[in-house]
Amino acid sequence: MDAKQLRSKSDKEVRDELIALRKEQFNLRMQQASGQMPRGHQIRNVRKNIARAKTVMVERVKKAITK
Repeated sequence: MDAKQLRSKSDKEVRDELIALRKEQFNLRMQQASGQMPRGHQIRNVRKNIARAKTVMVERVKKAITK
């Protein structure tokens, strides 16, 4: 997911997306630990999407503080 797409969502939607990404990350880690991980690149992609979501959330907080 692009940061542009995340910025177009509301605060609640971004939080929900972050929760969903964290759950996906956990599931991928469990698959990797049990040796069922056929697509190793997904962990990296999910981690980057989590970072994007957090960045958008921090940008909104900073924007609210400066107003």
